[in-house]
Amino acid sequence: MEEMVNTDDMSKYMDMAIEMTMSYGPRLILAIIVLIVGLWIVNRVVALMGKGMEKSNTEPTLARFLGNLVSIGLKALVLISVAGMIGIQTTSFIAILGAAGLAVGLALQGSLANFAGGVLVLLFKPYKVGDYVEAQGIGGTVKEIQIFNTIINTPDNKRIIVPNGAISNGIITNYSAEPTRRVDFVFGIGYGDDIAKAKDVIKGLVEKDERIFDDPAFQIVVSNLGDSSVDITVRVWANASDYWGIKFDLTERVKLAFDEAGISIPFPQRDVHLYQESAG
Repeated sequence: MEEMVNTDDMSKYMDMAIEMTMSYGPRLILAIIVLIVGLWIVNRVVALMGKGMEKSNTEPTLARFLGNLVSIGLKALVLISVAGMIGIQTTSFIAILGAAGLAVGLALQGSLANFAGGVLVLLFKPYKVGDYVEAQGIGGTVKEIQIFNTIINTPDNKRIIVPNGAISNGIITNYSAEPTRRVDFVFGIGYGDDIAKAKDVIKGLVEKDERIFDDPAFQIVVSNLGDSSVDITVRVWANASDYWGIKFDLTERVKLAFDEAGISIPFPQRDVHLYQESAG
């Protein structure tokens, strides 16, 4: 009797197994095929995307990040599609993911703003690594551009981390963007000094400096009659890399040349008159 029951149970289980195989087998096989083909297509799309960004000289950091982001998104879509083909209800799962994404987005508003700023910086390239920039009241050389932050080293070698959200929404002054720069000077001479002589002295020094361009031509003009000095403005053009060298060197040479030529560089003065009241 027990053997008959066991035989009936086994026959029942076999029928159920055959029925489930007939019902879910084709779905499972199709789902596996879709999974394999889908993952292959995702990898191809990401690879083509990477090659396209490489040809367009996209920043490597941004290219890697976007590649990973697209890869994760497309693979998630493939897995959700495969789960739906097998018969798994994905509606509630998608709703949970959407709610979780909203909660995370609200909690990370600042970080998302910095992320968006980093994408804009890497995409439009207002500056690059090695440029000297001023942004958010900070001046220094860009050492690294990350997705969320830009790392700047100041001239006295302080490392400052600036959020990309703030830097992308503010004014950026890039001193390294152009290959040439104009160097401006203002030299004051006394009212009793010879203006033409002072201009000739400066002109001689400018013409001797090989770092200064002939075109655009330099300018030496009287720009202001101050309280205690006649101001002579000098404007010269040079390579951006020579800016500070010319600034420091020419300032020193003009001072020494003025001393040798007997031209004074006055300093602010104030005359004080004392009046003594007579005793009444």
